[in-house]
Amino acid sequence: MIAAEPIIRAHDLTRRFGELTALDGLNLEIGRGEIFGLVGPDGAGKTTTVRLLCGLLDLTAGEVWVAGHNVAREPNAVKDRIGYMAQRFGLYVDLTVEENMFFYAELFGISRAERDSLAARLLRMTRMEPFRDRQAGKLSGGMKQKLALMCTLLHHPQVLFLDEPTNGVDPVSRRDFWAILYQLVKDGMTVFLTTAYLDEAERCSRVGLIDRGRLIRCDTPSALKTSLDERCYELRTAERRQAREVLDAADGVLSVEPAGGVLHVFLKPDLTSPERLAEALRAHGLSETELREIEPSLEDVFIALIRKSEMQQGAAA
Repeated sequence: MIAAEPIIRAHDLTRRFGELTALDGLNLEIGRGEIFGLVGPDGAGKTTTVRLLCGLLDLTAGEVWVAGHNVAREPNAVKDRIGYMAQRFGLYVDLTVEENMFFYAELFGISRAERDSLAARLLRMTRMEPFRDRQAGKLSGGMKQKLALMCTLLHHPQVLFLDEPTNGVDPVSRRDFWAILYQLVKDGMTVFLTTAYLDEAERCSRVGLIDRGRLIRCDTPSALKTSLDERCYELRTAERRQAREVLDAADGVLSVEPAGGVLHVFLKPDLTSPERLAEALRAHGLSETELREIEPSLEDVFIALIRKSEMQQGAAA
């Protein structure tokens, strides 16, 4: 539930690049102390959203407030209160971990005493103390992300913006990174991140699903899983490709997607039933099948919502 005074508020957020509408009337409210995840495929508008919220891009239309300040009218006040970590953070590969931190502390105008104290705390929190004298260029991908995060946190931001922070990072480093985020939120920070990993979205307080510049749905992960009228079924069959072709052509089927060694099928209960689908499969010679209802994953829901959105847009065209 959103606090009375959200720390991030976006109204009718719109950005166009020539004839391309990258973001189309997005509305968001993020409460203090949330980990909010913006999820979507490549080109959906995730990075554009983050840059607009940080004041790094000019708005085509709409308004944004962060930490009580209007991003367009009070950019310096906003920048003093946020941390932004881009997909490619500007680390200096020839400098050590500690030298990178000291350099960014100087950019932020942090005193030497405060810098030393904060750097020591951040190194402990990220378990990077043993690597403080290692050059940034010789760090692993996960360690580089930790160093980028530490540099971003040096000026005590109220809101932390992260653009796909664990992209390309190994699973152990991703786990460590999330442990750090939970600690930051526990200490009072708000985190806004974009991710293409649906398992990471499960860890967020709330998730916004975005596609083609439009916010499709926004809620807690658990609420999103139960938000659809369609029902999700797992289909086990040795002939997955043929079964998918049959079900894709069947009335009342919203989506059919592979999930490991099975198929996940969303059907509209007012238009079809698992019994009807089983009959259709048998009619095509697929008798050895098992169809059972399951709780969909967040990835299942996201794919189904995109399919639904595409159908609605196609019907309206």
